Amino acid sequence: MGKQKTKKFAAMKRMINLKDHRIKEKDRAKAKEKKKKDPSELKEREVTKYPSCLFFQYNTQLGPPYHVLVDTNFINFSIKAKLDIVQSMMDCLYAKCIPCITDCVMAEIEKLGMKYRVALRIAKDPRFERLPCTHKGTYADDCLVQRVTQHKCYILATVDRDLKRRIRKIPGVPIMYISNHRYNIERMPDDYGAPRF
Repeated sequence: MGKQKTKKFAAMKRMINLKDHRIKEKDRAKAKEKKKKDPSELKEREVTKYPSCLFFQYNTQLGPPYHVLVDTNFINFSIKAKLDIVQSMMDCLYAKCIPCITDCVMAEIEKLGMKYRVALRIAKDPRFERLPCTHKGTYADDCLVQRVTQHKCYILATVDRDLKRRIRKIPGVPIMYISNHRYNIERMPDDYGAPRF
């Protein structure tokens, strides 16, 4: 009896290299020419520019009344912990606080549906300052990071770990978070009268 041939799976046809000598001269891929680096040439580096309001880690634009940018999950966790947002912020910072909410965060809360209607009602509170967004898309994290990098006058309130990690890389932006059923602040300079944790 004859041997059965097994079919080879994922067998590819061998392709000829574009630099192969069997291909006509005009169709051949040309070898890349390496540029010799001139040792006397000036080296250019991209250095990030920091705003003049920062004096090392001290942010001169921060001061009462504090403008606090609020994230979606911060509102939801505040409801779970049964905390009044404005009052708890004042208890944390010992000064007047103005919670600010962007259009992206508002759209994100609206997308969550009926389950989070309490959060939506809180976000529409007249004590909250509404910030319009000019960019495309409604991804709140990118919007908040962009706003905080442009204007250093905000404290960012969030519980999201990834967003916190991104904000920590930006100098001079304090982060407000929830722990032990109260608000705490991270990276706040001592001179502002707020407690340091």
